[in-house]
Amino acid sequence: MLRWRLAISALLIPLFFGLFWLDARLGPSAPILFALVVVLAFRGANELVDLLWTRSFTPNRVLVCICSVLVASASWFGRFGFMPIHIPGEGNSLAQVMLAYSLSVLALFALAAYRYREPGRSMETLGAELLIVSYVGALLGVATQLRWVAGDSAGYLVIGSLVVVTKGGDVGAYFLGRMFGKRKMTPLLSPGKTWAGGGGALVGSALSSVLWFAFAPQFFDRAWASPEWYWAAIYGMILGAVGLVGDLCESLIKRDVGKKDSAVLIPGFGGLLDILDSVLYSSPVAYVLWKALPLATWL
Repeated sequence: MLRWRLAISALLIPLFFGLFWLDARLGPSAPILFALVVVLAFRGANELVDLLWTRSFTPNRVLVCICSVLVASASWFGRFGFMPIHIPGEGNSLAQVMLAYSLSVLALFALAAYRYREPGRSMETLGAELLIVSYVGALLGVATQLRWVAGDSAGYLVIGSLVVVTKGGDVGAYFLGRMFGKRKMTPLLSPGKTWAGGGGALVGSALSSVLWFAFAPQFFDRAWASPEWYWAAIYGMILGAVGLVGDLCESLIKRDVGKKDSAVLIPGFGGLLDILDSVLYSSPVAYVLWKALPLATWL
């Protein structure tokens, strides 16, 4: 299984970085990233509908998929000239994501009111729909802000830092957990998680972050200096801890509905949400850290 995971990762990681390299050369409108976000939002919303379609939850698949895609892709409203919504100053389109999310909440409540027939089911289904749009649409929409948070030309350095750091934490947790893991962290929620693995996640994320910031900035622009190693390590450790919690939170959804994986998309990995759980959960924190820490030395 480990060899299969490594083989798939060896194919997927160069593919995505190749797409990002091409998209960076197409300008700040990022059309390839836009298409990728639409696909991820649609697929992720579908997976959560299937996960939550149990007990008294009957989320409306069409509406939550539409809302999730609109919220996740709201940063592009106006960038291609077909939406009459102006982009806020300095490329910060986070306000558009929140507006799209608010309108989605209104639409979901209106649908719940329209289809109400008897007590006992409406709030459960509405809660499931709001969870899907929040978890997939809103978190993915915030993640897209990393494309512009440190300047148009540094978008994929920032996005790459999030992916590399969170996945570095996953690798560290896997290896240290297997070698030294005895004491369970959350035996009922995620039996495979150990405290040693949690420490491995912090170490793996910090190391990945230090290495990324040591070499990646010059790859994007030779004039860019790397931030101090300790700021990179702090960035990595924080995202490593948050990503670990994100993994547990996705396990919470799966365990509560009695399922092992979010879907069967890639053998050995599970569904899309099983792959993106730590990335999605960490993205708002990554946005805050890029605003708070002196990581963007070129600004």
